[in-house]
Amino acid sequence: MCRNIRTLHNFEPAATPDEVYAAALQYVRKVSGTSKPSAANQPAFDAAVEEVAHATRHLLAALVTHAPPKNREEEAIKARARAEKRYASA
Repeated sequence: MCRNIRTLHNFEPAATPDEVYAAALQYVRKVSGTSKPSAANQPAFDAAVEEVAHATRHLLAALVTHAPPKNREEEAIKARARAEKRYASA
């Protein structure tokens, strides 16, 4: 998985449209192999981002969990601790 795509499911508050769009954009960039498509490919790139964002919104709405929602700040602290541990030994 692309490291820049974050988990969006089971957070309180729920993922924002901007977060869904950012994840879709990162996915399309990764799959297409480019972060800045040519003018000829821009319409296809933009359409793909919108379709992936649309599918993501539907997926998040349909997922069911019995786990308590995660807290964004706590998850960010855990991620920083993992990164510190990973890069401190390098």
